[in-house]
Amino acid sequence: MTVSMKVCGAARTVTGLCLLFEAPGVRFLVDCGMFQGPKTLKALNYEPFPFDPRSLDFVLLTHAHIDHSGLLPRLVKQGFRGRIHATSATIDLCSCMLPDSGHIQETEVEILNRRNRRRGHEPVQPIYTADDAERTLVCFSSVEYDVWLELAAGLRARFWNAGHMLGSASIELEFGQRGKGMRVMVSGDIGPDATTMQPMPTGPEGGVDHLIVESTYGDEDRPLVTREARRAALAELVRTAAKQGGALLIPTFAVERAQEVILDLVHLMDASQVPEAVIHLDSPLATRASRVFLRYAASLGDADEVRAALSSPRVRYVLNGEESYRLGRTEGFQIVLAGSGMCEAGRIRSHLKARLWDPRTVVALVGFQAAGTLGRLLQNGATRVRIQGDTSLVGAHIMRIEGYSAHADGPELGRWVAARAPISGGVFLVHGEPEAIEGLAHRVVGRGIRPEAAVLRPMLDDVFRLEPGTAPVEDTTAAVRRRSRPETVGQPDWHNERAALMLGIEDALERAGDDATRASILERLRRAMPDR
Repeated sequence: MTVSMKVCGAARTVTGLCLLFEAPGVRFLVDCGMFQGPKTLKALNYEPFPFDPRSLDFVLLTHAHIDHSGLLPRLVKQGFRGRIHATSATIDLCSCMLPDSGHIQETEVEILNRRNRRRGHEPVQPIYTADDAERTLVCFSSVEYDVWLELAAGLRARFWNAGHMLGSASIELEFGQRGKGMRVMVSGDIGPDATTMQPMPTGPEGGVDHLIVESTYGDEDRPLVTREARRAALAELVRTAAKQGGALLIPTFAVERAQEVILDLVHLMDASQVPEAVIHLDSPLATRASRVFLRYAASLGDADEVRAALSSPRVRYVLNGEESYRLGRTEGFQIVLAGSGMCEAGRIRSHLKARLWDPRTVVALVGFQAAGTLGRLLQNGATRVRIQGDTSLVGAHIMRIEGYSAHADGPELGRWVAARAPISGGVFLVHGEPEAIEGLAHRVVGRGIRPEAAVLRPMLDDVFRLEPGTAPVEDTTAAVRRRSRPETVGQPDWHNERAALMLGIEDALERAGDDATRASILERLRRAMPDR
């Protein structure tokens, strides 16, 4: 049996995972994620899908994170009428996250259209609305871990716990004769070997033909960070902010990361290791997600501690936008967790805009920061950044805390791949930036991959033919319409360059000794601009 696979997202970048599979009599997706990061990458969310949504039979969803699930409402809006198969926890989290994502699309487009009216530009429409997301939720069907799901004649799937977040899964596909057909494994996002809440990632043994694996941290060999060491690092930042009388800002992903940080903060305060303070969770989505975590607490590690922390009177759930605004302008020591985790949207941007200039502020980065995001700029030591159209000095202390990542590092991914051996066809490295992909490629070669197999680094919209026991073949006969220049996907774009240029111009003007020098700088810039 020959199966076609098209890589429709997360190719040499960490967001937008979407794989289109076609076999005789069946056409389906694994994941349908939203692109996040530089504006040119996010623009792909507005482009037509590289397939007809009406032609799909079903979708298999690995987990609820928006970079894996975020375009499902658009898929339904454009005619998809099949089922979306996912674990029950993933469905419950999507019931929070997808309507919230729709609300964000509406809000951001409303702000953009106000600017467009002032500039004489045409209005734009949101990718989808909260109502579109609500209509998507009726398409979901619950699946269990470790149980085969019969999907079509000659096709079945099995979900394995990926250890990444609540409800996350790797998905095993079997095409052809039951027990003897071609086996394809999609990793989804793989969790690290040691986490507070999730079990070790699992998967099938006995070999697979083809493996599609994430590579977010494929080039990193992170030191083992115990929970105690992680809490000690967090405690130091809490004490620093308290001593300086400033805010501790923690950009957090609303699902899993926010709950894990709260768990540690409550523990530190209960143990009198840090000064007392209210823990403000300034994220309606994280608040709703926390209720889901309470519902599934029995399936999590340290269930009693999770229940106690998320119900603690030390935690204040900030739902009202006016309260969030006041919080951002309150003086003194305080702790604020807000989304988004990469500082690209949500209430954290308002908090950063209000406090980033202040040397009393401490910003703790506790998750992956993609190229081109505000979080990556701060992580890389930017001294000035632009937030919501304004320039801000970075006077705050920026610190990255290891140990909160929900992604396996390079050695852990290498061991997970080796555990699926022998791999007789191909290993596709997706969901990673180019350096991470190359790092993981070096780790997996020779680890259970047969000599005739291939390690591939697909680009956006590449199509491959998969057959049992042989290396994949790129389908160059198909008319592949590429939505972007593949080599630029996920990299800093002209919007990033424009922001850097604006900051450079401002710096040059400020350093100029007199008005004549400033006028000379501006004149040279005018001459460099093309004629209108």
